[in-house]
Amino acid sequence: MKTLLGAPLRFDWKIVTPTIVSTLVIMLDYYHKLTFDKGLDRTILFLFVPLFFIIIVLRENPREYGFTLGDWKAGLAITAIAILLIAPVLWWVGRGAAMSSYYQSQLGGLPWNTFVDLFGWEFLFRGWLLFAYARRFGPEALWLQAVPFAIAHISKPEIETLSTIFGGFAFGWVAYRTRSFLYPFLIHWFVASFTVLVAAGSLG
Repeated sequence: MKTLLGAPLRFDWKIVTPTIVSTLVIMLDYYHKLTFDKGLDRTILFLFVPLFFIIIVLRENPREYGFTLGDWKAGLAITAIAILLIAPVLWWVGRGAAMSSYYQSQLGGLPWNTFVDLFGWEFLFRGWLLFAYARRFGPEALWLQAVPFAIAHISKPEIETLSTIFGGFAFGWVAYRTRSFLYPFLIHWFVASFTVLVAAGSLG
């Protein structure tokens, strides 16, 4: 098959596969309930499905996609600094009416429910997609993985959704710097849990 310019089309399936599969699992997550729990659904779709494709289909090691401790000293330091900087912002934003209305019902089960919900979520974006794209596009992968991450937030409060293109980039940078998705996961876990606590009025 040739393009209009006459050049043959050649695809890198280690780019195509995560692009297609990640898009499909995000859609399935939106339209379907697979189990009794949304967090468990996302563990299946966002963690186990990518791991299946990495190990069985692509025959690669998950470590190549950030499934490792990476630079743990830098990771823990960045995580601690990020939490200290983000907490005051979340305190201010989380008390808004839209955030309170959306997150009031999610207080039960903290922090386990946010852990289960976000572990696979972070691996999908800051593990599989980020490191797959980084092979071909280098640092541009930070923005590329942030786009589907931001789109996946549509239906959440507007102020949160608008911030996610930049938040997704920042989470991606942490993973890129440490070679691990675990540290953006820890930061995101804190962000989600703290936001719920503030929005629900549990912190005063």
